[in-house]
Order: sequence, then C-alpha cells, then structure tokens
Amino acid sequence: MDKYTVIVSGGALDEDFALRVLGDGHTEFIIAADGGLLFLYNHGIKPDYIVGDFDSAPSDVVSYYREQVNVPIRQYDPVKDFSDTEIALRLCLSLGRKRIMILGGTGSRVDHVWSNVQILKIALDAGAEAVLLDPHNRIRLLKRGITLERSRAFGSYFSVFPLGPTVECFSIKGAKYPLTNHALTPYDSLCVSNEYADDEVEISFPEMLDNVVVLMETRD
Repeated sequence: MDKYTVIVSGGALDEDFALRVLGDGHTEFIIAADGGLLFLYNHGIKPDYIVGDFDSAPSDVVSYYREQVNVPIRQYDPVKDFSDTEIALRLCLSLGRKRIMILGGTGSRVDHVWSNVQILKIALDAGAEAVLLDPHNRIRLLKRGITLERSRAFGSYFSVFPLGPTVECFSIKGAKYPLTNHALTPYDSLCVSNEYADDEVEISFPEMLDNVVVLMETRD
C-alpha cells in the first residue's frame, strides 16, 4: 500500500473529503500548517508536526497541542519569506518524505492557490511527488511525459500548462483533442479541459531543465 504525508493547510477544506483522505489508511504522517490546525483540532486528529506563524490558528489551540499533546511545533515570525504551506513542504522534504499531498491548498484566494502551485516545483526538484488536492482538482507538476489511465483518473477532464517558458515538441495521444509536436505556450488556453478518447492518454515532451508542465485533473 502506498503511503503519503498529508499537509493540512489553511485554505478551503471540504470536511467530508478531507476526513476521507486523512482516514483512508494511506496517510502515515500529518503536518498542520497554521490555519489547518483548527480543522484537525475540531476533528480530534493529532498531527505529527505543526508549523506556521499562527496568525490564523487560535492561540488556545496551539497551546493545547504544545502543552497537553506535546506535538513538535515550529513557530515563525509573521514577517517571513515563505508561506506556511511552503514551510510545511520544506519540512516534509527535510524529513525525507517523498509522497506529499496538500489539503487546504486551494480556495477563493487565487493568489494563494497560484503560490501553492508554484511551490510544487520545490518538491519536484527534490525528487519528491507533491500534489494539491480538493474534491474537484488534483494538481501536480511534470518534468517528463506520463501515461494517464481512464480507470484511475481523478476526473473527466485534464488540462496542461507550462510552468515557465514554452515547451516545444509537446504531444498528447489518446485524448479527444490530440496534439503532435505542439509548442505549449503560457499565453493561450488551447490545452484547457481536454478529455479521454481512449483508455489511456499519453502526454510526452522532451525532458529538459526548463520543461515543467502543470497537470490539472478536474471534475465538476
């Protein structure tokens, strides 16, 4: 059984979805990032680590975990260079965690969502797999091609965007809208909301230093 670390961040958290993820038997380690701590507290879930500047987590909740439960806490000055979610992600990597799932990394604050998409590159560069997950989206980064299976798809749709410069020689096979040797540019919406045509979709592009692609699997 594949195991992963779950970061519970302070963005939008669907209660039923988050509890299913945290209790499905695959989660072996939990890190609370600031506001995400309140969700865990309200559901009687003990994290393995707590990080943040605690401008969102109530002080009595932080004190409870510090003094009564004795969970390791890393507290930071609110004037800092990293978001709480990035601090949690870097902690995961320093602990050797290679499969990381971020709950509460999406929501109505698009600036926070985009920041969380960008920090996935930190995990990618460290050889780890990190994803943003909510009831409607699974977001990850690719530095090489991948084969998606309809039977294991997160949703009916998938979209791809370059995280950085144009990705040349980008191809999609087995999809409703295939591409062959396409220049995947950050300046259009061509590759949004594609769908499966076959049971497998093959996404391919040259493995080069600057070639990083955002893959979003989505459902309504």
